[in-house]
Amino acid sequence: MQGTWRWNVVFGMTGIVLTVLFSIGNNPLSVIMLRSLYAFIAFFVLAYPIRYVLAFILKPPAMIGDVQENEETKGSSLDLTTPDEGEDLNDLLKAQMLGAANPAEQEQQSSSNQEADPAFRPLAPPQFVSTTNKQPEDLAKALRHLTGE
Repeated sequence: MQGTWRWNVVFGMTGIVLTVLFSIGNNPLSVIMLRSLYAFIAFFVLAYPIRYVLAFILKPPAMIGDVQENEETKGSSLDLTTPDEGEDLNDLLKAQMLGAANPAEQEQQSSSNQEADPAFRPLAPPQFVSTTNKQPEDLAKALRHLTGE
């Protein structure tokens, strides 16, 4: 059964309020109280079929081929593992760095690059040269070149 008995009490109180509103001007207080008690009982009992019908109407349709889990096993396990894709990622980065579309072209390019430029090493840039042993004329020339004079 959907919901709790509190919904039935709310329906019963609704019956009391409606009975008092419709009979306050025509009946004495004792008759209003007795009819309010009857209305509470009637609305309380009628709330069960109303709740059942609403639960049946509002229930989402079951997916075809969807396996229903037991209530005891729902949420008891959590799988946080992801597949290891380190090698694939490294291959893609190497291919992008070398500009190849597939691994076969990558191997051909890497072998041809090694033959053409053996001093090139990826991710190993040349070190900056210090200015301690430079001539002042060379430094002034470099500064003019950088400033555009």
